[in-house]
Amino acid sequence: MTVQTDTLPTTVTRSPTWRVETRTRVSALFSFAAILFVLLLALAPFVVSRGVVQDLFFILTMLALAQCWNLLAGYAGLISVGQQLFVGCGAYALFGFVILLGVDPLLAVPLAGLFAALIALPTAFFAFRLYGPYFAIGTWVIAEVGRLVFAQWKTLGGGTGTSLPREATRDMAGVVLLKDWFGMRPAAASDAIAFWLALLVLVLTIGFVYRLLRSKQGLGLAAVRDNETAARALGVDARRLKLAIYLSTAFITGLVGALIYLQKARISPDAAFSLTDWTAYVVFIVVIGGIGAIEGPILGVILFFLLQNALSSYGSWYLLLLGAIAIITMLFAPRGIWGLITDRTGIELFPVRRTLRGGSLEHTEKGGPHG
Repeated sequence: MTVQTDTLPTTVTRSPTWRVETRTRVSALFSFAAILFVLLLALAPFVVSRGVVQDLFFILTMLALAQCWNLLAGYAGLISVGQQLFVGCGAYALFGFVILLGVDPLLAVPLAGLFAALIALPTAFFAFRLYGPYFAIGTWVIAEVGRLVFAQWKTLGGGTGTSLPREATRDMAGVVLLKDWFGMRPAAASDAIAFWLALLVLVLTIGFVYRLLRSKQGLGLAAVRDNETAARALGVDARRLKLAIYLSTAFITGLVGALIYLQKARISPDAAFSLTDWTAYVVFIVVIGGIGAIEGPILGVILFFLLQNALSSYGSWYLLLLGAIAIITMLFAPRGIWGLITDRTGIELFPVRRTLRGGSLEHTEKGGPHG
């Protein structure tokens, strides 16, 4: 007796595998346009006046500060009103390295950023013991302590401040090259170098923030911001993540502070640790542009620059008008102007939301055994 068993063929159909995407067609086009814009912007010192270069430098540095505060408050949930501490520390470190140690200003800039990050370590020990509004007040108090401490530094002018030696910026690396090759005067060449450094720092800052938000740490950061208790329950080390963000923003803010006062060439404790200039204006930029979005500060700094030029002649009314604009924005557009644009158009230039596309493995079997 012979038993023969035949089976019909079994077919396995594969649909496209699941994949996670963050980029969109609009963001891809924007990336190309942004690269082209940055390359053209780098040519500005050769084609526009020194005054325009200084205005562009102001926009770039304020945008870098705003991106740092947006990362700190909009993503990590750390509402700090003491970022002027790191601007001042970076600025004073630059002056200390250049005047006291004779370091070239270009080398002193990254060293100033490291100094600001080192200062952030002990301040984080105290600030991270506070929560919510107490954290905000605590960072402001620590910044005021920093201002008072640096005001006692007599070798750098004490309470009245000091200036960079003229030869320090005149002999800075790259100045002679620009003078010989392009006929720039030393002052214009110094401004051009500061501008290029500010552009580089801004590009690296936005790249760092965008890459972070698209990583696993970015997911953890969003979870900590939305519900820290739940994030901890899922295994996210919230304290370590917040500390890393705090130190990173301190480093970048210190770099920017050093660049600002390299361009100014004059420093004083009240100016370097100004709450209005380095925190209030930055918060305004983020709030009106859109907190919690990389695009928000970009839009916000443009609006701030236009408002500043239009309203600065009104004296003390200028600050009142800025405050009124910020309040109106928070009431009617809590996510800022960019939030309104995104809600209506769905456009994201720096998309970080993950979209699941594709399909799963489909198994289809035709027929069965027969004898």
